[in-house]
Amino acid sequence: MFDPDVLGLHPHHDGSALYTEQIRPVLGGAVRVWVRVPARTAIKEVLLRTTPDGDVLYRRAAIDEERTGRALGGYGAGDVWWYADVPIRNPVTGYRFVLRGPADESYWLTAAGVVGHDVRDTTDFRLVTHDPGPDWARDAIVYEIFPDRFARSAGSPEPSGLPDWAVAADWDEDTVIHAGPLTPRQFYGGDLDGIIEHLDHLQSLAVTAIYLRPVFPAESNHRYNATTFDLVDPLLGGEAALKRLAAAVHARGMRLIGDITTNHCGDAHEWFRTAHADPGAPEREMFYFDADGGYEAWYGVPSLPKFNWESPLVHERMAAVVRRWLEYYDGWRVDVANMTGRNREVDRTLEIAAELRREVERVRPDAVLIAEHNYDAAPDLDAGGWQGTMNYAGFTRPLWAWLRGPDVRLPYFIDVPGNVPSRDGRNTLAAMRAFAAGMSWTSLTRSWQLLDSYDCARVRTVTGSRERHLVAAGLQATLPGTPTVCGGSEYGLTGVNGEDARTPMPWRRPGDRDEATFLAYQRLLGLRAAEPALRRGGLRWLHADADTLIFLRETASESLLVAAARAEHGPVALPLDAPLTGVYDAADLTPSNGQVVLPAGAAALRIWRVGR
Repeated sequence: MFDPDVLGLHPHHDGSALYTEQIRPVLGGAVRVWVRVPARTAIKEVLLRTTPDGDVLYRRAAIDEERTGRALGGYGAGDVWWYADVPIRNPVTGYRFVLRGPADESYWLTAAGVVGHDVRDTTDFRLVTHDPGPDWARDAIVYEIFPDRFARSAGSPEPSGLPDWAVAADWDEDTVIHAGPLTPRQFYGGDLDGIIEHLDHLQSLAVTAIYLRPVFPAESNHRYNATTFDLVDPLLGGEAALKRLAAAVHARGMRLIGDITTNHCGDAHEWFRTAHADPGAPEREMFYFDADGGYEAWYGVPSLPKFNWESPLVHERMAAVVRRWLEYYDGWRVDVANMTGRNREVDRTLEIAAELRREVERVRPDAVLIAEHNYDAAPDLDAGGWQGTMNYAGFTRPLWAWLRGPDVRLPYFIDVPGNVPSRDGRNTLAAMRAFAAGMSWTSLTRSWQLLDSYDCARVRTVTGSRERHLVAAGLQATLPGTPTVCGGSEYGLTGVNGEDARTPMPWRRPGDRDEATFLAYQRLLGLRAAEPALRRGGLRWLHADADTLIFLRETASESLLVAAARAEHGPVALPLDAPLTGVYDAADLTPSNGQVVLPAGAAALRIWRVGR
């Protein structure tokens, strides 16, 4: 048998095409699923467990004679494949497997792995009848742009005639102020036409989609305190510039994703100003006012009054906004999605997410809807609304804790007060698996995997070195989910918090560009774009210790083996009876006595192709 507490080639299942029939589940139908069982585990029986209507149903799995004995994915010719059909009775169908050995040993196989004890249903695999979203999103590589800091178009004059809130800053000379009253007022003058001029740069990184931070007029450089949703900020070039940008992006086969705040607006927004000035105005019900004229706001910040989604007028107007700008956008990233529709005893988030999804699909059936969520997003997913999340909890934070530099000192671990903790590879893997197990494979693979963003410290600052930074970039390029690069990280830009991360791009500052990091990003993201196993393959964890993480990305025709190390490490023996061909910074390896030994090395990411 095997020890479920020790990683290795254990019985395996996931939501990829190798293990799950790739059809959209429909009520009353069924979906075939497979479990891959290495022969040495001596499993004699596999049962499928589902929970239709909240009850429990077991079905006996059968051996798939066609698959058994084949080296699917380039290895495991002796593996036994079991299959069963999952009946779809509810919109979300949870299922898991019982594995039984010759001496009545019994294990559960869930999305969290193989365990030898009873576990809650929250880690069950999931099949979801809701539309998963556009197919292009599964293959996307996203690049995040902060409009004021990405590029000023050629011939654009130095900022002048600015609104009262803005304080002009020199693109290459003035340091970003990352704390204090001037922080949201610093204005560098990036515009939308400037983005067009650098699309070659994005395509050299294999980027297929741009996530564009807000473009509505506002009284700050971040523009999350919008004054209207009816215009594009003239400081960015206005709607004509957004139209040019969308046309240029689409002409290259790329996508453009907008940023919308459904939780709040700015206190200078036309809706709020009307509501604040006139208690009898229809707009009054769109916000939470108390008897004294005070109001609810995001984290109590008075410049960001919170929408009251109990108001039909909020639904009507926000639906119109979401639809209107899809003339140019291929979907939305929803700011503060986790707080939208939640206030004290009110919780309408799932309902609102589904409503916004319907509004989006009325105009653009192929559009994405991604939720910002800094915490456990699983309860808000797989409900017919958000298609995925910004996966800070299940990806960013675990990798930060594993790859943090020894001397890093930051005030926040993203949204957790205090410095970035130091955790070993086993705990990092435990965190990633725990969060991934809370959502369907569909939601996981459409969620954005970030190393950093314009709302937190830069990954280069966290890791403290190029070597560890590139290990992080390698994991971003090779694990399931949508790689999402924060503009400038490909050059190794630094920053201690989100505001400090908003450094203007170093187009004319070669000394601020780490070209070795940029070349590595090109190679890694190029591999992601070129290799089907990295985009759509399954995920099978093989090994974790303090300093190394090793896994397979599998398809029926081939597998890629990925080994990430944060420090010097010794050889690692893996139970793979197949040759390995180096793909990325790795030499070819030959198996011996049923195993292959990865050589000792330093902090690095290496990739091999499995099999001949």
